[in-house]
Amino acid sequence: MIVGLRGVVAYKEPAFVHVEVSGVVYEVFISLQTFSALPHAEVKLFTSQIIREDAHLLFGFLEMSEKKLFERLIKINGVGPKVAIAICSTYTPSQFAAAINAKDIKAIQKVPGIGPKSAGRILVELNGFDEEMLSVSSPKTKSFNEASEALESLGFTKAKILKALSACSGSDTAALVKEALKLLQTI
Repeated sequence: MIVGLRGVVAYKEPAFVHVEVSGVVYEVFISLQTFSALPHAEVKLFTSQIIREDAHLLFGFLEMSEKKLFERLIKINGVGPKVAIAICSTYTPSQFAAAINAKDIKAIQKVPGIGPKSAGRILVELNGFDEEMLSVSSPKTKSFNEASEALESLGFTKAKILKALSACSGSDTAALVKEALKLLQTI
């Protein structure tokens, strides 16, 4: 399984990029988000490899959160790699998580190739997805993780904990827990 590539950009178009790695050139399909942020020289891509009877495909992402979104989307029945890349091209992971959280079916239908039926299925399958995406983009320090575990053991939900901890400015576990507990009383 190829999970990443580091090499030189040999050729690029909005839908794909050719990356030369030690004399071997890989064709990697990318989203428009990745294309617009792609450097001209050396590049490091997180990749997702899909193997079929007729093809071995690589999909590349500059951000791990975009890769996680892609991999979560292709697990949904009826959503293939092309539709998942179209979603990644239309929305950043945080924008898509916000649309899922708001249950905005119209926003999901704006993606090319997604009709009302598919949009509804995506909303149902990704219920609670916003919490996952926030945890990808939040700082994962040891103190942050320890504070999260401590608050979870007190009975708070992960969504509320994440919301409270993201607003905290403390640097050690104790300060984060104290600050979060004050915020959790108001949430």
